[in-house]
Amino acid sequence: MSGKAYLVGAGPGRADLITVRGLNVLRQADVVLYDRLIAASLLDEAPAHAERIFVGKRPGHHAWRQDGINETLVRLVRNGLQVVRLKGGDPGVFAHVAEEAAALAAAGLPFEIVPGVSSALAVPLCAGIPLTWRGIASAFTVVSGHEVTDHGCSGISWSLLAATPTLVVLMALGRIEQVCAALIAAGRNPDTPAALISRGASHQQRTLRATLGTMAEHQRLAQLPPPAVLVVGDVALLADTLAWYDPAQYPAEPMLWEEI
Repeated sequence: MSGKAYLVGAGPGRADLITVRGLNVLRQADVVLYDRLIAASLLDEAPAHAERIFVGKRPGHHAWRQDGINETLVRLVRNGLQVVRLKGGDPGVFAHVAEEAAALAAAGLPFEIVPGVSSALAVPLCAGIPLTWRGIASAFTVVSGHEVTDHGCSGISWSLLAATPTLVVLMALGRIEQVCAALIAAGRNPDTPAALISRGASHQQRTLRATLGTMAEHQRLAQLPPPAVLVVGDVALLADTLAWYDPAQYPAEPMLWEEI
């Protein structure tokens, strides 16, 4: 039997947000290489014989280097195994899928990318925040919080980011003060509504509502845990009326961000 790699988006938070295709290939895996930001119970969906290898990242600690993950994928597929690379959210959004797919392609090995539900879209919705709002916000932008540091901003145009009707910032928690300050410096009104959603689509989901100018201070006091998604724009006001997600109604299943 020839090997093949499946680069699978597991979705955010709860296990049942994985796609049907993602679940089907996971149930046929010989090996699962998995990240930290997934529901722990998803690993139980792999066959009992399947090897499970943690290759995730925590702030300040990477279990594996990216080139090591690439080499392992290539080696396992060459050995004739069905390999699932399980990633939180969607594999094409800040998830290194391009490097992994490129390594497999360069080796002449078969692979499939299985799209997933991105936290950039699903987590705001679970807080009652659609990213567009007729007549108010007709566009949105997704950016990584890693694009701004204590030493300044990346080459991305922060004036364009500040002007977009809805801005979604992933991985912003550790740099929330810098992100908010950069947007204000680039021209965004500090009174712009904002929402910070922690551990979205899980039994631990919490939402913090503030303005762009006050969000960093509110988070300093609230100390919401990662992972978190920051939404900046008038759509954040909808969280006051459209919030529907009650974490207590969902099973308190273990999440890998708690255990590893």
